[in-house]
Amino acid sequence: MPPVGSLRDRVQLQKREMAPMPGGGHETMFFPMTSVWARVRSRSARIMREGDGRAATSTHAVTLRFRKDVSPGDRIVYRGRALEVVEAEDINGRKAYLDCLCVETAVVG
Repeated sequence: MPPVGSLRDRVQLQKREMAPMPGGGHETMFFPMTSVWARVRSRSARIMREGDGRAATSTHAVTLRFRKDVSPGDRIVYRGRALEVVEAEDINGRKAYLDCLCVETAVVG
């Protein structure tokens, strides 16, 4: 359980939707759901090769009040940074808080 008053970061929850493209295939789109209070903590960071360049990958732990509509693939926007939800789980099984493991990827060169 997070300490009382620790949800101090304002974040926006975005739902992922797959939209068909006219030429075939699908496009990933994100639609805003709502803004909520959360606690965002940085966990780790590393630089790796991705395609022809390098990418910096950071992981974050985001804790918020329990919601049923947050699932892997959705996005949490925090201070203009897009954090992709990798895992969302109920902290203690009482549906009070949701703990999300998120990944942020940025191309660095």
